[in-house]
Amino acid sequence: MTDFTPFINRLKKNTRHISKWARRRGISCYRLYDRDIPEFPLAVDWYEGRVHLQEFAKQSRSFSEQANELATAIADALDISAENIVFKTRERQRGLSQYEKSDEQSDDFVVQEDGLRFLVNLQRYLDTGLFLDHRQTRAMVRELARDKRFLNLFAYTGSFTVYAAAGSATTSVTVDLSNTYQDWSKRNFELNAMDLDLHRLVREDVFGFLEKAASKKERFDLIVMDPPSFSNSKKMKEVLDVQRDHLRLIRGCLEILNPKGELFFSNNLKRFRLDPEIEQFANIEDISTQTQPEDFKRHKPHHCWRISHK
Repeated sequence: MTDFTPFINRLKKNTRHISKWARRRGISCYRLYDRDIPEFPLAVDWYEGRVHLQEFAKQSRSFSEQANELATAIADALDISAENIVFKTRERQRGLSQYEKSDEQSDDFVVQEDGLRFLVNLQRYLDTGLFLDHRQTRAMVRELARDKRFLNLFAYTGSFTVYAAAGSATTSVTVDLSNTYQDWSKRNFELNAMDLDLHRLVREDVFGFLEKAASKKERFDLIVMDPPSFSNSKKMKEVLDVQRDHLRLIRGCLEILNPKGELFFSNNLKRFRLDPEIEQFANIEDISTQTQPEDFKRHKPHHCWRISHK
């Protein structure tokens, strides 16, 4: 039987510090613990009184058989019911597994971030519907969006578009291949009273969308592209590998980006390297340190670049 005392002590210490920081900034969903102690490779995320608990699987040990004991200890530490804790084992994802439904069912619920509302679900999929590590990136997009035509590629549940609309973007296009996530985006738009005539949802493969947009001479002022590391969805004509394909994707974005426009490109592949060829035709600024929130400092959650025409 594992003694969870060191982990619980660290969790309590983190909670005292991070909860005060979050309260001062009006943040209601945040990370409390991020693999701080090697013996406890866990992530604890707080969603307004509920906890999303992830174990980063290692072959040497797993806490899955002690999930109840672990949840009880966390519940006592955070003064919540153990029923409000969802435990998942996060393994290296390949292809579709990160998007597949689990056998567990639970209701969606609404959380708030920076005055905006989002639907999340802690059980149904591996991810919850809102990537907490991109909180600051979303805020940057909101600041830049006024009077812009906005494009959101690999949009997931549309949170970047909600922020762009809140920042007074004139129109937007939100592109994702998943019916599930496009429906989720629509519900997020409705939650925030967005005009669906101005903010269009497009269910399409991003490669195909970029080709069509270029041929129709569509133009955008602000683009966000946050692709998965890898996808072999049967709906796609080809397998996506972000390391191999990012040069092509960035070229495609720049082709439909207005001369003074900006592209935010991010991904979470740990060993990702940006192709140096991009510097020949674009201005590139690595803003990863700016987009990395305080509660994700321990493990770099993503890479992010700001890219524009030379």
